[in-house]
Amino acid sequence: MNPWQSLMGNRCLWAAVSAWLLAQFMKVPTYAYVEKKWDWHKLVGSGGMPSSHSAGMMALTIMVGASEGLGSVAFAICFVFSSVVMYDAAGVRRETGRQGRALNEIISNVLVEGAPITDEVLKELVGHTPMEVFFGALTGALVALIWLNV
Repeated sequence: MNPWQSLMGNRCLWAAVSAWLLAQFMKVPTYAYVEKKWDWHKLVGSGGMPSSHSAGMMALTIMVGASEGLGSVAFAICFVFSSVVMYDAAGVRRETGRQGRALNEIISNVLVEGAPITDEVLKELVGHTPMEVFFGALTGALVALIWLNV
């Protein structure tokens, strides 16, 4: 089998990619439901419900576990890497978003008072709540189960 056929036949890869894409697409209607407005930038943005990072990593981990075995080195690597990605999404990246909101408030207040430091708006939505990570992981698990049964 040539490399292109190997790549195209890699079910672990495609389960992870499809879980990530599904979760990323789901952010648009989820945001519209909560905020009562459509924002198509959510298709390519970070943060939001569900976590596409968690979805992709969970799908990959389940697929590798099913194909290589739970005792394999490949599964161990995926499991640890998935845990770090999901912890980071709900912890470090979420805190970065809080800092962005605080800095934006400071910048806004300074601009209102007439002493601007900068007028650049910082990105606030870079991380996930634990619930967004959970639903991202659940999305990935469901996509992996579909791939395992295809």
